[in-house]
Amino acid sequence: MSQQSEGIVNGPAAAAILTAGVGCFVLGVLVVATDGSKPLAKLLTFYTRTGPLSGVSTVAILVWIAAWLLLARVWGSKRVAIAKVNAIALVLLGMGLLLTFPPFGDLLLGR
Repeated sequence: MSQQSEGIVNGPAAAAILTAGVGCFVLGVLVVATDGSKPLAKLLTFYTRTGPLSGVSTVAILVWIAAWLLLARVWGSKRVAIAKVNAIALVLLGMGLLLTFPPFGDLLLGR
């Protein structure tokens, strides 16, 4: 039984887990960046009624999809250390969540 489990490919699943964290982190970074930069906020305003959130969410989703496709291709037939991937993804998710919390973003922006 242990020999079979050693041969299980987990790369695609690990890619999905890790890139979910990456996408959340990118979303948080862009939220803080657009809050601190009027030109960037204007650039990322794809739909006027929602403001820069329209571009922030769109860019974060595009980064997430691109990262997922790339990492799934690289790790497609490999076994990776899933515990490390989970830990990194959890840290990225936590940082992304923290960055979307306005008082923390204001603290980073010196407000």
